[in-house]
Amino acid sequence: MDWGLKNRLSRIIKPDTGRTVMLAVDHGYFLGPTTGLEEPGKTVEPLLPYADTLMLTRGVLRNCVDPETDIPIVLRVSGGTSVLKDDLSNEGITVSIRDAIRLNVSGVALSIFVGAPNERETLQSMADLIDDAEEFGIPVLAVTAVGKDMVRDARYLALCCRIAAEMGAHFVKTYYCDDFERVVSTCPVPVVIAGGKKIPENDALQLAHNAVKRGAVGVDMGRNIFQSDCPVGMIKAVRAIVHENIPVEEGYKIYESEKANNVKTAVA
Repeated sequence: MDWGLKNRLSRIIKPDTGRTVMLAVDHGYFLGPTTGLEEPGKTVEPLLPYADTLMLTRGVLRNCVDPETDIPIVLRVSGGTSVLKDDLSNEGITVSIRDAIRLNVSGVALSIFVGAPNERETLQSMADLIDDAEEFGIPVLAVTAVGKDMVRDARYLALCCRIAAEMGAHFVKTYYCDDFERVVSTCPVPVVIAGGKKIPENDALQLAHNAVKRGAVGVDMGRNIFQSDCPVGMIKAVRAIVHENIPVEEGYKIYESEKANNVKTAVA
């Protein structure tokens, strides 16, 4: 791994803790104006001070994020289907590596659909992206997308993560599951977990706690932050759990305290 690639990866996964809190706001590339992301710039701005990395599309980056913002970017470079289609696995590369360089990103991300109809095509896209990105020292995040018929268990997710690592992905995003240690121990590159659909705040904090306790280097969380009734409180709590190893109960207190302060400010 060359110096430039190591340097970019160290901006994403912080060397002092070996952990990361990635803020995922790339949902619109196939979901459109997702709840909470109708106006991405307004959603993202107050959360940036507490995120280690921002994961998003080039359109939102160019139009909704201040270019003077000093935050590492992991750029979503795959797409081509929408939520209206039954088969989301028919994705391809939608951003050139040269455009990613122009945007000064720290990493690029794409989805792979292991076991889906277009498995080979998405894996080949990943291989091509890795070849192009490594030429310029840019790390690749493989997102283990899960089709409707795929079971989110350790056997399947370990398969996805290991294939991604074997093909050269520099880190992998996957789902938390029972026996998660197996997924991590059999994947030779760092693993971050997806937050998934919105769940109660305490459950989301428990998810983050369980994941890092069992070997994940962090989270790439979106809806469980920006769809919360107190997004800043949630990302502060998640950050404390991931980087400081605090108990879930203490994390929840951080969220509640921020929420209460917001109510007092609104009343005043």
